[in-house]
Amino acid sequence: MANIIIVGMQWGDEGKGKIVDYLTDFFDVIARYQGGHNAGHTVNIGEKKFILHLIPSGILHPGKACIIGNGVVIDPEALLDEIKVLRQAGVKVEGNLFISSRCHLIFPHYRQLEKGSEESRGEHKIGTTCRGIGPSYQTKMARSGIRLIDMENPSLFREKLFRNISEANSLLESLYHLDPIDAEEICQKYLSLYPLIKGFVIDTSLFINNAMAQGKSVLFEGAQGTNLDIDHGTYPYVTSSNAVAGGACTGVGVGPTRIDGVIGVSKCYTTRVGRGPFPTELVNKEGKLLQERGCEYGSTTGRPRRCGWFDALVARYSIRVNNLDSIALTKLDVLDTLEEIKVCTAYRYKGGIIKEFPSEEWVLEEVTPQCRTLKGWQRSTLGITDYDDLPQLAKDYLKFISDLLEKEVSIISTGAEREETILVDTPFINKWFKDKRGISRQGRET
Repeated sequence: MANIIIVGMQWGDEGKGKIVDYLTDFFDVIARYQGGHNAGHTVNIGEKKFILHLIPSGILHPGKACIIGNGVVIDPEALLDEIKVLRQAGVKVEGNLFISSRCHLIFPHYRQLEKGSEESRGEHKIGTTCRGIGPSYQTKMARSGIRLIDMENPSLFREKLFRNISEANSLLESLYHLDPIDAEEICQKYLSLYPLIKGFVIDTSLFINNAMAQGKSVLFEGAQGTNLDIDHGTYPYVTSSNAVAGGACTGVGVGPTRIDGVIGVSKCYTTRVGRGPFPTELVNKEGKLLQERGCEYGSTTGRPRRCGWFDALVARYSIRVNNLDSIALTKLDVLDTLEEIKVCTAYRYKGGIIKEFPSEEWVLEEVTPQCRTLKGWQRSTLGITDYDDLPQLAKDYLKFISDLLEKEVSIISTGAEREETILVDTPFINKWFKDKRGISRQGRET
């Protein structure tokens, strides 16, 4: 049985939630390995729409073990709100959701600190959601963070929290001129919430490793995307954790030799939320068309996403740092009405040509994308589930991307619904997914 990582290839929002949901039937365990409730994974099932922020998309499938790994930071109120929504929708959470006792917590003063820091940057704002994720990771790395397991010992939790808030209040008052936080109020509130969460809290690393030893398969679910990774993204306009495939091992507690493959998820075009360089951004009617047809508004914040052409340099960089085996392309149907579709194959910078994604922020801000123009198919691909039913020009577009990246495209999403998906007959799919669990394969090799 395979243990596979799903990772975003761009700046997040690639449609990982749908791909994880679609593939869940092939797996026994689904594990989220990083990020916080700043993530938003949207899954459409019939008339129901689910937006999951912390809980893995696999929770929508009965009988699947869903893990929130130690690399995730948790706001207890946000977690309980999400559990409540799932319960109201008839989704069974008890017995299916397991949370690492090593997860670090998010507190109200973290949100205040993040808000103060963001506002102090002026025109150099990062574009953070101000949900406290960054400060939680900061205190984790500073070894002054507080974990879920600490609430098992109320006196120790109180001691750590009061020290933590004391330091935070000094910054809030003196540096950001914000009101201090009442430590006693927060302490009592969190200790009252813990009994509602306690039943889900276990040693998830032990759980997953035991599951693997029993021959069970694990699907690892990342949040955000490669170019938002704290180390490998377009720093400083990044998230505060490791969104790349390597983060799955540290974020869940498994060894790298346990991993059998990595699938990268990318849109058939490119989007980005918030600030930061975006070489193929379209600030014109084509960009607006992609935004409207793709419903490109953040599922967590509602912010409009910036839109641009598919960027092969971004994709190749993601292939390299994640060692991708295969690619899932989403939102093919969004391109249906275009007469011409462009793909960025290189950047021009100060008279020269760049063919690999640069690390310098100032270079990315000044490059000009060099694009190949392909003819649009101008036919609906919405809901197509068989590769052979795609318009020939759509097949040509997919083959062009596959050839350009020298990587197979094994999954194609043609709509928001779970079943609006093509599982392509490729070597990777044949190796790990062929004819398993009653799910038929669709189409043929691109």
